[in-house]
Amino acid sequence: MALIKKFKIEDYKDQKTIVELKNISVFYNKRQILDNLNLKINKQEILGMLGPNGVGKSTIFNLITGLKDPNYGEIIIDGINSTSLPINERFTKFKLGLVPQYGGIIQELTLLDNLKLVAEIHIKEKDLREIKIEKIISQFEFQPLLNIKSKYLSGGQKKKLVIAMALVNDPKILLLDEPFAALDILTIKMLQEIIINLQSTEEISIVVCDHQARDLLNCVTRAIVLSNGRIIASGSPKEVISDRVAKSEYFGDEFNIN
Repeated sequence: MALIKKFKIEDYKDQKTIVELKNISVFYNKRQILDNLNLKINKQEILGMLGPNGVGKSTIFNLITGLKDPNYGEIIIDGINSTSLPINERFTKFKLGLVPQYGGIIQELTLLDNLKLVAEIHIKEKDLREIKIEKIISQFEFQPLLNIKSKYLSGGQKKKLVIAMALVNDPKILLLDEPFAALDILTIKMLQEIIINLQSTEEISIVVCDHQARDLLNCVTRAIVLSNGRIIASGSPKEVISDRVAKSEYFGDEFNIN
């Protein structure tokens, strides 16, 4: 694997809000997952979501994509109330991209065939499909892996492929669910660089949810910490790890990102 270059995260100021969750409450049976939560995701920022298991991070992804309806509140995407919009309309209308923690590829297909499959779904014109696939192959340096069945790829290669497949439709909003799980240090650094480059070169708003707090905080512009269905801290990585409540309920006193 190539040496990891230093990368710079761009912090874009005065951004317009591209996704807003307003006064959201969610219940599973009688258990409350989100409690009157308010969250804004700004254009071209990298937002990280942290918190213990069951706190509602995946639920927020499900609310944005339409996989889950809120019991109360509104979901505003690109200025449009999307609370009642179906899943397929949200993905096409607002160009959402989702990278799930598990799966997302067809194991028996080659890397190239996985890319072609997604491109055929999203891009009608053959010439445009081929141009897009060639761009992604170059962008992710996939040339040596094109004819390898996906089941034989490494964990990091599979994760790169799933991210690449999510980019075929030129998403404006990219949701990454635990991208660093079960990966080695060099692969995590590679994925961090990919995420940061996507923000600057593709102008995508990116939301990352992960339990690897240090890895997440090293590649985001802003982070939130969730606890008991609410946001208990929000700000830059340094601000959230210094927050008294976040330290008490999530990070502990010794945590740092150096």
